[in-house]
Amino acid sequence: MSLIEIFKQLYFKIKGYSYTNLGRLFMRLFVGIMMIQFGVRQIMVFNEVAPLFPSVLGLSSQTSLIVMICIELGCSLFVMCGFLTRLMVLPLFVAMMMAEYNILCNMVIPAIFPWTSPAFVPIMFLGIYFFILLVGPGKISVDYFLSLYLLHSADKNEDELEEV
Repeated sequence: MSLIEIFKQLYFKIKGYSYTNLGRLFMRLFVGIMMIQFGVRQIMVFNEVAPLFPSVLGLSSQTSLIVMICIELGCSLFVMCGFLTRLMVLPLFVAMMMAEYNILCNMVIPAIFPWTSPAFVPIMFLGIYFFILLVGPGKISVDYFLSLYLLHSADKNEDELEEV
């Protein structure tokens, strides 16, 4: 067997395996852990951050911070478990849009953002949440297992279940 044949076989074996559901699980866990750390840090310095936090939708700054912490912790836990994933991504998405807006409104914008700019963090989260919103939680999620349970309880076939 020639070296080219060995390379072809190796290439097709590696290329043939797709771990999309495992990739979705990793993405959900990664973004959940990253967002939970922001919520925990805000709890730890709550008294210092509360007066500085921007008021949103007519709420006081302290109430806005409490709502943000609840969104960061609660919705992130749901996303990590894969329960009501697409619904739980929406408050996180809106929170990151508001964070980006507040960062850009309160920042003197240079011609080019430095790579250490805090404006990149909400944009990164927005991209990840949009990805999760598009592709869904995958088969390693509570949503998928709940869908299977509901299908079997209704005596329907799994073929009726599209990719979750």
